[in-house]
Amino acid sequence: MNDLPGTLDQLTARLETLEQRVYVLEHPSAVFAESEASPSPSHEAVEDRSFAQAGGLFSIVGRAMLGIAGAYVLRAVAESTSLPKLAVAAIAIAYAILWLVWAVRVKGATWVPSAIYAGTSAVILAPMLWELTLSFKVLPPSATATILAVFVLTASALAWKHNLTPVLWVANATGAAAALALAIATHQLIPFISALLLMVVICEYAARLNHGSTVRPLMAFAADLAIWAMIFIYAGPLNARVDYPGLGTAALLVPGCVLFLIYAASIGVGTILHGQNITVFETLQSVIAFLLAASSVLYFAPHLGALCLGVACFLLAAACYALVLAAFRGLETERNYQTFSAWGTGLLLAGSFLCLPALGATLCLGLAAIASMLLGIHLHRLTLQVHGMVLLISAAVSSGLFAYAFHTLAGTLPITLTASVCVASVSTLVFYAAGKAAVEETWAPQSLRLVPAALAVCVLAAFLVHGLLFLAALRIVPDVYHVAFIRTLICCAVALAVAFAGSRMRRPELTRIAYATLAFVAAKLVFEDLRHGHFEFIAGSIFLFAITLIAVPRIARMGQKL
Repeated sequence: MNDLPGTLDQLTARLETLEQRVYVLEHPSAVFAESEASPSPSHEAVEDRSFAQAGGLFSIVGRAMLGIAGAYVLRAVAESTSLPKLAVAAIAIAYAILWLVWAVRVKGATWVPSAIYAGTSAVILAPMLWELTLSFKVLPPSATATILAVFVLTASALAWKHNLTPVLWVANATGAAAALALAIATHQLIPFISALLLMVVICEYAARLNHGSTVRPLMAFAADLAIWAMIFIYAGPLNARVDYPGLGTAALLVPGCVLFLIYAASIGVGTILHGQNITVFETLQSVIAFLLAASSVLYFAPHLGALCLGVACFLLAAACYALVLAAFRGLETERNYQTFSAWGTGLLLAGSFLCLPALGATLCLGLAAIASMLLGIHLHRLTLQVHGMVLLISAAVSSGLFAYAFHTLAGTLPITLTASVCVASVSTLVFYAAGKAAVEETWAPQSLRLVPAALAVCVLAAFLVHGLLFLAALRIVPDVYHVAFIRTLICCAVALAVAFAGSRMRRPELTRIAYATLAFVAAKLVFEDLRHGHFEFIAGSIFLFAITLIAVPRIARMGQKL
């Protein structure tokens, strides 16, 4: 009898525990809310919450399975002849959309129910559209593509309000995968590419409203893949795409151009209007979109399209530089400045090579290089000076200046001096002269001036060799040993002049080039003068090299003493 009170207490506690578990099974959502409101739940509360979560998850999965069973019922009805297939298709589509609405409006403390119900909607919709389009032939590809776009639009509109990222991911992944699969299966690319472009617009609009920006790479990849597949298929031979419908030039050009315009507009709104920094994804995707658009133009409109593309590149380059100078120069972070200035340089190069002749491209790039150097010095921007050097090297390559300098100083003669080479040479000399050396500066500006300085010295030496050979040809017919001696003479003279200029004008890059010229002359003596020269010319070349070898270090030290 003494143990009776304790036994009654144990029975009472056990009954309370059983009542709590029954309440948990009947009201799981209330238990979720109470468990979140409690800052430090007890052991029994944690056990009840785990039990409630397990029970709630089973209930959610069970409802999802019932939804899939309903889809099979509709599938069976569609196979029978009792109802028109189009009416059953409309009911099935509405049924899948209802599950999507339920995924957004379901009550719960976690995202699991929304993800499961959205997945149920996707599992119902995607196979159903596949059969309605391919097996039953009820829906044309254009209608199927429209339904997929409406599905993604509905999911986005419903999920934005509640910020349900899993619903966005499920809907967008389903729409993208179904569009790609149906485009391949039906061979109707344009409707599904249009649907993907609309999904990209929805995704970019949501990203600018800070909703579901993580889905952007998925949709961008799907659109890129679809447009690339279209270019690959229709750019090939006709007998390789007999199952695909014929498309006009406009239909082949529009998708790539629209994709580029979508991302250009999105990046413009984000960086200019909202003051956001451009992301790595936006940088890469905009480049991919531009390449797809350019490939479309060059493949499907090769004649007039190249000219139009070049003009578009010039306009885009001007817009990029205008934004660099007007909008992005004073920002704390320089990501937008660096990105848009690099784009401007690349677009300027592309436009010059696409729609200008060789001389015009060389002149345009040379002037742009000088302007970029002067502007970089004025604004104290090393980036603009680097881009100027890139433009200068491009002008030298396109004009044949490197080939001219090599053949004049070390290759076979005669070599033709063209107008493009003259323009590139003048641009090089002006570019280097425009760069002013500071009293004390880091290695980066010094290294930046080394390349144009070396190019300017090569140009000067090549012109001197060419001129002296021309004068010699007025009296004699230059032989191989004459050419070798004249080259040695000019190179030694240039080394001395460059060493003197570097020491007097405090330009260390010229001093380095003087020593590099000595190394070049030494190699030249071995491979050219000693092999092709007469003894008197060999002696003269060695004498000139010895004098230069002694004089250059002394001249370089003169500047250090001043």
